[in-house]
Amino acid sequence: MIGASAGGIDALKILVSALPRDFKAAIFITVHIAPYSVGIVPEILERSGALPATNATDGEAIQNGRMYVAPPDYHLQFEREGYIRITQGPRENRFRPAIDPMFRAAADCFGPRVIGVILTGWLHDGTAGLRAVREHGGTTIVQRPDDAFAPSMPLNAIKHVEVDQILAVKDIGPRLVHLVDTPANGDRQYVREQMRIEARIAQQGKALESKKIA
Repeated sequence: MIGASAGGIDALKILVSALPRDFKAAIFITVHIAPYSVGIVPEILERSGALPATNATDGEAIQNGRMYVAPPDYHLQFEREGYIRITQGPRENRFRPAIDPMFRAAADCFGPRVIGVILTGWLHDGTAGLRAVREHGGTTIVQRPDDAFAPSMPLNAIKHVEVDQILAVKDIGPRLVHLVDTPANGDRQYVREQMRIEARIAQQGKALESKKIA
């Protein structure tokens, strides 16, 4: 699950370029787009990587190795049987599609199998949904704020959610491949713990560097 806003298309192009054709999971993407948009995000992403991409349709069965994009003016959600739901529920955080509804629905339907990713964007959409992913045992990844065109969404997520890892966007795709190739059991839990350790070490290194500069 990937959520993005301002600067998101460029970030997504970098991310999906690292996903192989035999990627063993489905990718669901919500980008803040205008309701009158013609919905060309899938075409842009297909040109940037190896995976096919489409605007998600209501009742569509989920297939691995595909990218599903929330269409203009619709939230992307799910049913437990493994099907997509497209709804015109209320706007959230001023947007439809919004990131929070997708993340919440995914956490509820798929629990610890979910990997939630927050990319560049203004304001705070995605924070509550990422917290739901975390609470249901899923994995949480946020783009490094200093790597983002618009740092607000990453900063809000980091402030309010105990994220597993904070990465430059160029490193998120390879991390997703690694996580998807790791069984969702004790091995996945080990990988998540290693990610947290790496994140803590990186934060400590930045804190020490700041002290040196001061």
